[in-house]
Amino acid sequence: MKTKRSLAEQLLYIYVIVISIIVISLGIILPKTLLPIYEENIYNYLKQPLFFVGDNIDISTINSEIAYIYISSDSTIMVSDNLEKIIDINNIDELLVKFDGDFGKFKYKLNTYYYNTSKTNDITKIAITNDKYINRMRQDVLITIVIVIGITFIVISLLIMSWSNNLVNRIKKLKDNVDNIDNDKFNHYSDKSFYEDELNTLAVAIDNMHDYLKEQEEYKNQMYQNISHDFKTPITVMKSYIEASEDGIETKDKAIEIIKEQLKKLEIKVHSLLYLNKLSYIEDKKDNLKIQYDVSQTIYAAVDKFKLMRPDVKFVLDIDKKATIFRGSSDMWEAIIDNILGNFIRYADKEIKITVKNNKIILYNDGPNIDKNVLNNIFTPYEKGIKGVFGLGLSIVKKTLHFLEYDISIENEKKKGVKFIIK
Repeated sequence: MKTKRSLAEQLLYIYVIVISIIVISLGIILPKTLLPIYEENIYNYLKQPLFFVGDNIDISTINSEIAYIYISSDSTIMVSDNLEKIIDINNIDELLVKFDGDFGKFKYKLNTYYYNTSKTNDITKIAITNDKYINRMRQDVLITIVIVIGITFIVISLLIMSWSNNLVNRIKKLKDNVDNIDNDKFNHYSDKSFYEDELNTLAVAIDNMHDYLKEQEEYKNQMYQNISHDFKTPITVMKSYIEASEDGIETKDKAIEIIKEQLKKLEIKVHSLLYLNKLSYIEDKKDNLKIQYDVSQTIYAAVDKFKLMRPDVKFVLDIDKKATIFRGSSDMWEAIIDNILGNFIRYADKEIKITVKNNKIILYNDGPNIDKNVLNNIFTPYEKGIKGVFGLGLSIVKKTLHFLEYDISIENEKKKGVKFIIK
């Protein structure tokens, strides 16, 4: 089972581990690492007096931390009075056997001793001391290091604690923002960090997500209102004609004709909503992109159908038979072409032209240019269009083409006319 720990607790554990590592380093690893340096220093410390203490000086009166032993060429041994203070030994010969080199150290009665020698033709001089000097030197160095590292560690710790506290507070703020991402009463923008770091990037992303969700919620509410209004109109018309027929104000034949017309409109709206819902359902299923379809079949069928609605409009087709294969299914392309042409026949003056060449589909009508303000949001569902027309048609076109990984753009001609370009 995982133990639940806050970020502050985790930082505290890391802090304790760091302190433990520093203590171990200063107490065990560092002294062992510096020992060769200390010993080299003490050998130099022992060597220097040997050059200044002359051969004829009475070393018996010397009283310092260093004891001296002189051995003449005739094996006469002279020792300083402080030898017994330096090393507790009764037999000088027992000590002399310890000096097996020019300098070195040896253990005697659980203590460590260091020596250095200087030899001439007439005399051998030996300087010897215990480990008090090296221990004092080690202590002095360690105290200095501890003070320097301690001050540094305190300063760094204060900085880290300040930074970690700020970090924890920022993360808590991000969590609050996420927990209240759909709560408009919560202040999402009160704490902006001046750091341009990953957390600030995440905060901006969360704010953007909040704005996006808010926009989507508003869009959804607006969609519900528009759909309700769009469905209510034909239902109200049908209800009115039924009542008029029952009251004898309108003939039954006329009422039935109007009801059929409104039912057809309602059916088209329902199919549009179902189609949009279907697109959302299959959006992640990219198998549809592997389907190849000849769009000319849909274009010819659509032209035959819309000719009947606007017999005064001339339909011109310029189709390269070698360039009519596009991704998608017949249902998808029927939705695309029918919705565009359904839009065109409302605004075309005398001509609608469809061109299929160079992996492009260009649909043109010679109606009025589209206002720039309308053009920017023309693919938004239920957005008000030219002549106050609302609907889902162009939204279906955009979403279907996006699903098939095609793009659509709209261009106004110089004087009049509009092009829809699919590529």
